[in-house]
Amino acid sequence: MRQAPDLEAFCAFFNNLDKTCTNKLYKVYTDDVEFTDPLHHIVGREALERYFQNLYDNVTSCHFVFHERLQQGESSFVTWTLHLVHPRLDGGRDIEVEGCSYLHFAPDGRVARHRDYFDAGALLYERLPLLGGVIRRVKRQLGQ
Repeated sequence: MRQAPDLEAFCAFFNNLDKTCTNKLYKVYTDDVEFTDPLHHIVGREALERYFQNLYDNVTSCHFVFHERLQQGESSFVTWTLHLVHPRLDGGRDIEVEGCSYLHFAPDGRVARHRDYFDAGALLYERLPLLGGVIRRVKRQLGQ
């Protein structure tokens, strides 16, 4: 199967993204990018840079392992596993969360829309000291 160069460039960039290169988002995102995930809605590359800078300043490590990729025209989907270590979540242990990104590429090959889908509870709420126990108990009672 032929790899989609825009999608592959996006995945390669995220494989190397850390706090030292968040100011290079212009390489993969348009100026007016719209980014959405279960916890945020951000418009504009400068706002997205601030978001990523804050994210990477507050985590011990964060990286993605990309899996299946699908691109049709300007639209793409990619599945991934996030590996996150944050000192205030889950005792600073590695957290793994499965997710998927929808990407819409502009004609120049940069991302104009980026929407992430993942379980916010598995990433955040279940990892908080007090709230996590309550959520895990509710999930057990619901048979999950």
